[in-house]
Amino acid sequence: MTPDSRREAASSTLEAVPAATAGDPAGPLGSPAGLIAPRTDPEVPAVHAKRRGPGRNLPAAIAVGLVMGGILLGAVFAVPRAFPVVVAIALCLGMLELTRALSHGGLRVPAVPLLVGVIGMVVSTVSYGVGGLIVSTAAAVCVLILWRVSESMGLTALRDVTGGVFALAWVPFLGCFILLLFAQEGGPWLVLLAVLVPVANDTGGYVAGVLFGSHPMAPSISPKKSWEGFAGSLVAGAAAAIIMTVTVLDEAWWIGAILGLVLVVVSTGGDLAESLLKRDLRIKDMGHLLPGHGGMLDRLDSILLAAPTTYIMLEILLP
Repeated sequence: MTPDSRREAASSTLEAVPAATAGDPAGPLGSPAGLIAPRTDPEVPAVHAKRRGPGRNLPAAIAVGLVMGGILLGAVFAVPRAFPVVVAIALCLGMLELTRALSHGGLRVPAVPLLVGVIGMVVSTVSYGVGGLIVSTAAAVCVLILWRVSESMGLTALRDVTGGVFALAWVPFLGCFILLLFAQEGGPWLVLLAVLVPVANDTGGYVAGVLFGSHPMAPSISPKKSWEGFAGSLVAGAAAAIIMTVTVLDEAWWIGAILGLVLVVVSTGGDLAESLLKRDLRIKDMGHLLPGHGGMLDRLDSILLAAPTTYIMLEILLP
């Protein structure tokens, strides 16, 4: 075959091969499209697809939720002396999950002084109220600093201590407000109020988001949260607070409406804050203790902010 005939054969072969298009990034016979990346049109806005389906193990999530609810109701109403123990166990599990999560960010936060601090803060809150919580928190911070500095000093130790103080402030300090609610008159019902509204917030937001969610609320933080889901949270949370306020606390409905709306906003903020922390640490869940829910801290994130908010709002609305 002469050189001219070879060139003609090659030309006819190239003409027979179809060029890859933007809609078919795979080239002929499944090969890459001639090292040419698929074309993207910057003028076409990104479309957020509507979620289809629950996206998690719903039967396991319901079963675990019922078990946790049963434990809470039993500790609050049937065996009230066991309630501080249940709170301490939940906060310790959440603290362990948080220290493991912070290790993904390069922080070496010592777990032992933090767990001792959790127990001390729970006992002090039960025994001495708000004053005991403040003093025990300060003592826990001092123990944390001495423990970490005894191992090494420098900028790394400062970062670790800062992470530990954040952990103490987020988990046990905020969590102990549920014990302050429990110590008040009608405490079991106040605890139920502080827990029920965040649960209604999650449930209402989940159902409305699955059925109607199409406008992302904070796509860079939590892509699954939508404004339609937030509307469902507002309706469910306000309804739960109004029912509890009118039937149990025997107060005006508008007090429950205000309390419910504030708690929904705070609970949603707590959930988004934890989602932002997990995104920064590049982890999906804080743990895997609760099937269908993630870790203990994934269930406590809303309640940790709802408990002190309920305490403060009741002091304002019902002094």
